[in-house]
Amino acid sequence: MTTPPPHIEIDGVPAADPGLLATLMSGFGHFTAMQVRDGRVQGLGLHIDRLDRSTRELFGQAVDGGHVRALLSGALKTAGLRDATARVYVYEGVRTVVTLREPATASRAPQRLKSVDYWRPAAHIKHLGGFGQAYHGEAARREGFDEALLTSPSGEIAEGAITNIAFWDGTSLIWPSAPCLTGVTMALLRSRLESVRRRVTLADLTGLRAAFVTNSRGISPVGRIDEVEFTVDEELMGRVYAAYESVEWDEL
Repeated sequence: MTTPPPHIEIDGVPAADPGLLATLMSGFGHFTAMQVRDGRVQGLGLHIDRLDRSTRELFGQAVDGGHVRALLSGALKTAGLRDATARVYVYEGVRTVVTLREPATASRAPQRLKSVDYWRPAAHIKHLGGFGQAYHGEAARREGFDEALLTSPSGEIAEGAITNIAFWDGTSLIWPSAPCLTGVTMALLRSRLESVRRRVTLADLTGLRAAFVTNSRGISPVGRIDEVEFTVDEELMGRVYAAYESVEWDEL
């Protein structure tokens, strides 16, 4: 990594800790995002495993899960919160940052997705520097869609800009096999619902019956991808929601 500049100013005011600010500005790191309810998190072990695995790959060091839990608990206590949207970021030197926002839940309204020719680099890592995702996501929203759907030049579907996507063909629940981030919500559902991973392309969409997207906020049905319309399968979504709601909440 580059050596941080010894002096940084923000709007003409010198930064109190230029080294820390330079680390945060580097764009090299990773994170995990979660919903906290009453001081508990679904799939907490998966979040800690993700942080440890990515930190080992990027920085050659391990993450102490107990330390992560203490940082989250401490941040919630300081902020006087029991419910929140929490993110844990890890930067070079295993410098760990916790952010808290208002709690959030996924919309149950059918989502409209626009396919774009873009795959995330190092897709298996929930890494920083998501300019491409943000760029395509904003462009999709300006066109009246809810999110971008990331595909290859040949139309192979990988994931949403900030979600995983699954399809239902009437018999099987299908997760695309293209490189993507294995989201915690996706992993929790895969452990509770029988499913397969296989190649899915835009050309396959007309032969599929339903779809839904998942992320740290939860699960939303898909109503449209480009010009292909999907009917929300209430029986399928009922099973998916029930599986997710059966996940235990782990104490921080």
